[in-house]
Amino acid sequence: MPLSKIKLVKLTLADLTELKKVSQKTYSDAFSWGNSKENMRSYLNSAFDEEKLSSEISEKLSSFYFAKIEDETVGYFKVNFGMAQTDLKDDDAMELERIYVLEKFQGKRIGKKLLTHVIKTAKQKGVKYLWLGVWEKNEKAIEFYKRQGFKIFNSHSFKMGPEFQTDLLMKLTFIE
Repeated sequence: MPLSKIKLVKLTLADLTELKKVSQKTYSDAFSWGNSKENMRSYLNSAFDEEKLSSEISEKLSSFYFAKIEDETVGYFKVNFGMAQTDLKDDDAMELERIYVLEKFQGKRIGKKLLTHVIKTAKQKGVKYLWLGVWEKNEKAIEFYKRQGFKIFNSHSFKMGPEFQTDLLMKLTFIE
């Protein structure tokens, strides 16, 4: 499966059902190992509720993209600008809020290709830096982002069911 065959498709409200399905699947696959079934079920049902996702897709300062090979969705990402960012709300920044690849397509450098596109977009928009949050226990992802030049600059709490977890905030700086 050549990476050149990956097509990025900007989501609209017509993609809501597929986004919900892909979001729940990728999130569950990525984080079920470190969370209780109850907490995971609660989070999946609230974070990826159709009403919430509909609102997120409609947000003018956010964009979702599916990564497709032929007509099959292999992953997706979401970026936020300005006041749509989850934490910093910095006009000089772009947030990569979500980036996920379906499990059966992992290990094929699709995530790297998606991140490369996100970095290119951030540079084209003229922001000073790109930032993201990653669960402190997700060592594989933290190392991946470090290899791409991201540096840890802060942390924040993330609620999973009744538990609070810590996300490391990482950024890639373009302009000092």
